[in-house]
Amino acid sequence: MKHPLRPRLALISLALALMGPAFAARAADPAEAAKVSRFTLANGLTVIVKPDHRAPTAVQMLWVRVGAVDEVDGTSGVAHVLEHMMFKGTPEVPAGEFSRRVAALGGRENAFTGRDFTGYYQQIPAARLEDVMKLESDRFAHNQWPDEEFRKEIEVVKEERRMRTEDQPRALLHEQLNATAFVASPYHRPVVGWMSDLDAMTPVDARAFFHQWYTPANAALVVAGDVRADEVQRLAQRYYGAIPSRVLPARKPREEPPQAGLRRIEFKAPAEQAYLALAFKVPQLTSFEPSPVLDDVLALTVLAAVLDGYPGARLERALTQGPDRLADSAGASNGLWGRGPQLFMLDAVPAPGKTSAQVEAALRAEVARVARDGVNEAELNRVKTQWVAGEVYKLDSLMSQARELGSVWALGLPLDAGDQLIQRLRAVTAAQVQAVAARYFGDDQLTVATLVPQPLDKNRKPRTPPAGSRH
Repeated sequence: MKHPLRPRLALISLALALMGPAFAARAADPAEAAKVSRFTLANGLTVIVKPDHRAPTAVQMLWVRVGAVDEVDGTSGVAHVLEHMMFKGTPEVPAGEFSRRVAALGGRENAFTGRDFTGYYQQIPAARLEDVMKLESDRFAHNQWPDEEFRKEIEVVKEERRMRTEDQPRALLHEQLNATAFVASPYHRPVVGWMSDLDAMTPVDARAFFHQWYTPANAALVVAGDVRADEVQRLAQRYYGAIPSRVLPARKPREEPPQAGLRRIEFKAPAEQAYLALAFKVPQLTSFEPSPVLDDVLALTVLAAVLDGYPGARLERALTQGPDRLADSAGASNGLWGRGPQLFMLDAVPAPGKTSAQVEAALRAEVARVARDGVNEAELNRVKTQWVAGEVYKLDSLMSQARELGSVWALGLPLDAGDQLIQRLRAVTAAQVQAVAARYFGDDQLTVATLVPQPLDKNRKPRTPPAGSRH
């Protein structure tokens, strides 16, 4: 399984300076890309605007700083269920009408729920921005639906869980891995929720979650595209400014206690191949203020790229090539940042005739090799350049620009986090990479999950996506 280097942000203007004129034709004008405006309405709603005039389109995204991390035991999955219910109507817009109206405007829309946030978006012709602002602000303020709509939609969510988790051995394994690696952190619960909690969930649970967290002071409106900041501010004030604000509940810290000893699980499921995942507890990026923790977080991110940041990187060469190869695929990633604790992941699919134990030893040996021998400057420069190139291409999309601005807001990071991240990563040294390889990969930080394949049911037919699925 191949993973790109996982830092998700970059500022296009700096990336162009690094990559040279070859990318200039594809990316936005550097001066324009730097013009990100932020202001706050009187009710506490944050508004973020990024003009990009290359095409007459715009993206509106409404972010709410609430996700699975804010749930409590017994109602896991309620953030995701509420995301579904947000499409089920208001006094002015009947159930199902929201999507039809956006389509009639020539746009597309959807929503997503993660551990740390929930988001709703529409991409439309720029001239129709006001129309979707009116629609989105209405459901944010007046989401309303009968119990019968909930009873129908909860069955859609359950079927999503069956299709995307229960029918996917690796998804089930990672669900069990998180439940084992995290004890106190809410990250031990799956975003989609445990099936028993979905079975027991009521309309009251979803409504309570809405009234608890869906308030302007806990939300951000992000608009990117062929727009002017002053016009977006005027429209935001008109459509969002009158939404009353409610007091947010205090968020408990729920900090993960130190791990003391290796944790290991075996997971049996019908599958064609074994699969192995190693999760190491590592620090997270919470600020760009200089500190030893920041240095380590950045060096871990570069280490992931050294191992798996480009075709032919270390894990691919060591595990998947040659006549006596150990794995069909191997990967590495660093969580980097989030509202909860982060993991550095190594994973692999053992090759035919090879055991998970052999592959586990080989994965750990590659990290130990970096800890012992370090990395050379040419390798270091290659992974940094490779990452910047990928970020330039990715941010050519309006949707990506809006999503990344919303992400950093939701995580409490500055809007220029991409710029700062690029600069900091460029300064990571080979010695720092070697040091973190030696510091964070012992047994006391490690949870190992192994998929033990079971016979497949040849008569079983694949599921089809449930009607009404939002993703």
